[in-house]
Amino acid sequence: MNRLHTWYCQSTHWHREVRDTLLDWTLGDTDLGDGLLEIGAGPGVVTPLLAARAASVTSIDRDVSALVALRARTAHARAIGADATRLPFGDCRFSTVAAFTMLHHVAGRTPKRRLLREAWRVLQPGGAFVGCDATDSLALRLFHMGDTFEPVDPDQLACDLASAGFAQVKHRAPGHHL
Repeated sequence: MNRLHTWYCQSTHWHREVRDTLLDWTLGDTDLGDGLLEIGAGPGVVTPLLAARAASVTSIDRDVSALVALRARTAHARAIGADATRLPFGDCRFSTVAAFTMLHHVAGRTPKRRLLREAWRVLQPGGAFVGCDATDSLALRLFHMGDTFEPVDPDQLACDLASAGFAQVKHRAPGHHL
C-alpha cells in the first residue's frame, strides 16, 4: 500500500467509518460462531470490533509489520503473517471467514479465486464468508496510486464464490460498497 493508504487505514476516520457503518452493514445478524478468521487484517482496525462479536479471532495478513499495529490494538486476536491464497490451517477450522476491504488488493482473478477457495476450505460446514469492499471510482483509483487496486466486480464475485464451493451467495452493491 502507498503511504496515504497506510496512514488512512490506521486513522480515526476509518475506524469510525468501519464501526459506525460498514461493520453492521456487512455482518447484519450473522452469527460469527466459535472461531473467526479475518483475512487481510492489515493494522487491525476491524479486529477489535470482530473480537467483540466472536468467541475467538485469528487475523492474518501478508504484511507482518502491519500485524504489529494489530497486536497493539487488541490482545483478543491471534495475529499471523500468512498469505490468504495459501492458508496455514486445516480444513473446516473456522465458523466464519471475514474479509473487510481487502479483496481489491489481490492482483489478478486467479489469486482472488484461490483466496475464495481457501476461505471455503477452512470453513466449517454451515459456516459463513462475510466481507465488504469498495466499488470502483476515480477517487479510489487516485487514492491507490502506486499500490494494488483491482476493484471487485459484483457479478464476477458472485460467480467466483459459487465456483469456490459457496452454495448460498448473497451480495449487494448499493452506493460505494459491495
